[in-house]
Formats: sequence, structure tokens, C-alpha cells
Amino acid sequence: GDEVGLLEKKIKAAEMPDHARKVAAKELQRLKKMPPHMPEHAMTRNYLELLIDLPWSHCSSEVVDLAKSRSDLDADHYGMEKLKKRVLEYLAVRKLKSSLKGPILCFVGPPGVGKTSVGRSIARSLGREFYRISLGGVSDQADIRGHRRTYIGSMPGRIIQGLRTVGVKNPVFLLDEIDKMTPGIHGDPAAALLEVLDPEQNCAFIDHYLNIPYDLSSVLFIATANTVSTIPALLDRMEVIPVPGYTHEEKEHIARNHLLPKQLKEHGITTDMMQVTNEALKKLVVKYTREAGVRTLERKIGALCRAVAVKVVESEALCPVALQHDQLSNQSAVTVAVARPPSLPIVIDEIAIETILGPPQYDQDMDSRLLQPGVAVGLAWTVAGGEIMFVEASRMEGDGQLVLTGQLGDVMKESAKLALNWLRIHADMFHLPVQKGTDLMEGTDVHIHFPAGAVGKDGPSAGITIVTVLVSLFTGRTVLPDVAMTGEIT
Repeated sequence: GDEVGLLEKKIKAAEMPDHARKVAAKELQRLKKMPPHMPEHAMTRNYLELLIDLPWSHCSSEVVDLAKSRSDLDADHYGMEKLKKRVLEYLAVRKLKSSLKGPILCFVGPPGVGKTSVGRSIARSLGREFYRISLGGVSDQADIRGHRRTYIGSMPGRIIQGLRTVGVKNPVFLLDEIDKMTPGIHGDPAAALLEVLDPEQNCAFIDHYLNIPYDLSSVLFIATANTVSTIPALLDRMEVIPVPGYTHEEKEHIARNHLLPKQLKEHGITTDMMQVTNEALKKLVVKYTREAGVRTLERKIGALCRAVAVKVVESEALCPVALQHDQLSNQSAVTVAVARPPSLPIVIDEIAIETILGPPQYDQDMDSRLLQPGVAVGLAWTVAGGEIMFVEASRMEGDGQLVLTGQLGDVMKESAKLALNWLRIHADMFHLPVQKGTDLMEGTDVHIHFPAGAVGKDGPSAGITIVTVLVSLFTGRTVLPDVAMTGEIT
């Protein structure tokens, strides 16, 4: 009928490659012979519509302007110098060689540092379409490759669907949370991505639903992950760019120039209504957040904005004012309600921060904990970013035992034993009060504790911290309060 004739016109107008056009012509002939009420009629029609909609040759026109791209990246993201440098290198090479195969970049870093948003900025600086594919929790390889058409309700995979949505063959695809995929009973999606992310193979990617080769070599793939430990097979296909967490100074700059204006706009507050002092912003960063990114910081700024919004609305109380109104010859007093303007702007200082958010959640004053011997600060690594870790040691009368607490793994226990034995061997180096022929641990038990006992800890890098704690304990000298350390001992 008319529908089949319209499909035939669209197929002729579509810029398909020869192999796709042959398949489309064959499927169209099948469709003409089918009665419209057959279930396979709808399936074949949907398949032909996909072939027509896919961007076989349509590309976004790129205008590579390094200066503009650099300013765009700087305006959207503070810091991230290594990442920006790599993106600008790609743009420069792209300008010299337009047929360059896109690199597959993987931004690895803690949550909230801007990995996803920098992908959007890259697409904008390239002048390309942007499409985000969230891979968190995906456990079926059909999400990547699609279902075969023999299944009822079958669909193409996320890659082909994304290309159909953006309508161009050279978009920027963001594979978000690539480390959160898990193998399931229907296959491993990470293994299916191997074909997508391999530059030697993705020029002829075959989706199970589409069932004909599609060229993905023009797509710029960007992946994001919190850790690379769960993506070993994919890691070989990608160029890993670490995205570090922010320092306190960087967070203050981001809060002042990005987060605060954004939250003011979202809460309908102008700068004439609310101002935050630099000291208050610093206190907010240091004493109310402890994270590598800035998501918690943004939520705290949002809480300040809500508190100010309440004050502004409450202060717009109506107060009656008597006005004289001439009405013919009679003088009558008419009472009208006039809004009393609030005393603006409301200034958020350090005291207001505590009033709104409560007492500080994190005490940055570590000096008091380090005033006694046997305490040192180590550095630890987590998926969410770096952490500091206190190590505490004490001694008592006993028979030379070493007691370890704090839910430690086997490697960490071995590090503690190694540290103690190293110190016993090198006792002379530190002028420890040990008589010749006697042992450092004679008549003494040593207890080493790692606070946050509910959190499991393991790894060899606490060795140097344990040695420092033991030297401090046996010499009676305190550790410098502004020094933290990490490293294995042998």
C-alpha cells in the first residue's frame, strides 16, 4: 500500500552503502508479499525504518579552533591540565589529518570531579553531537549488541540506537561508568564492548539486530570510570587519563565561580539577596566536606540558598499603612497592605554557616592527636579518592607480643611484623635504649591500632608509617604534625 511505497521512496533517497541497500531491497520485497496483519510485517517494517534512519554517510561539520576549544574547556572546568592537554593534542592532529581514527579515551577518577561534563565540553569544542550511554549495572551483552530479530520485541543495541538518535555518524559517545558493568547469565557486556572499542574491528561492527556491518571508526568514544581494576580486558583498548581530585584552593575557586552562581539561579536568588564571604566559603570546604569531587559541596551551598530563600520570603511581611484618599468631599482613611523590603543582601559568614548547617563535621586540627609519641599519619587510597589514615601504637609490660587491631588484611599484618623486625635489626641506628645482648621487645608488648575499626584495610603501603610510629614510640619523640607518608618497606 501507501506505507510500503513510502518506505521504497525513503530507501532510494537514503545514502546507504551497497551492502545495506541490497538487504533493504530484499526485506522490502518480503514486506510487499506479507499481509499487514502478520506480526512479522511490523517487525520487517521496523527493521527497514532503522536502516533508513541510520546515518550511513551524514557527518557533523567540524570546525577545529584550538584557541576557542582551549577557552571553552577552561571556562567549563578548573584545573584538569593533563586532560585538557590531551584533548587539545587530539584536536591539533585532527586539524592536520581529517581522516584520523578517534582515540578511545578513558577518564579515571573519583566521583564528582567532572568526568562526564568534560566529555560534553569536548563534543561542543569539536562541533559534534553528544550522546551519553550509562553502563552502570548493565549485565547483558544484548544491551551493547542488540537482540536478534527472531525474538519478539527485539531491539538494536545502545550503540546503534544512539547513532539513530543523533543522526550523524561522527558523534562523541560517552560510555559512562564503564567499570560498573557486571557479567550476567546473558553474557558479559564488557566483552561485547571489546569489538566496539577496538579501532581495528569497529570499522565493521555487527549489531545482532541490524545484522550487517556498520562503520564506527568515525565515532569518538570517551569512557569514564572510578577505578581501572575491574576493566582489565578493556583497559588494553583505551588510553587512560587520570582525573585527580581537587585541592581545597581549587574547590574554593570552583564554588565561587561555578557552584554558587548555579545554585543561586536554581533557587531564584540574585546576588543582591545573598552574598557569601571568602572566609565562610573556606570554612565550608574545609570543615563541612571531605571528598575528592564537589558534589557534597554543591549540596551544602544549596542548603545555604534554601535558608536564605526562607529568610527573604519571611521578611516580606505585610505591614498596614494608612493612606489619605480623596473621595469627593469626604476624607476617608483607606488602609492598604504594603510589602516591607527585607534588609538585603543577606551575608553568609562563618557564624551563619554554623547556624544553618550545624557544627563542623570534620576537624582539620590534627596537631592535638600528634602531640604524643606513637602516632603518625599515613596516606590511603580508595575508589572515592585519597584519605589520611592515623596509625597509633602503645607499649606495656609483657612478653614481647605484637598486637594488631583495626580489621587488617593479611598483607597489612605482614607489613606490621616486617616493620617491627626491621626496627629490631636497626635499633642502633636510632640509638634506642637497648642493652647489648637483649632484644628491643624484651619484657614489652606493643599494640598497633588503625582507627575506623569497622573499615577493612589491606595493602603493603602502610609499612613506612608503621616504622615511623614504632620509632616514635620507642624514642619518645613525636612525629611532625604536617607530614603524612605512604610506601612499602623491605
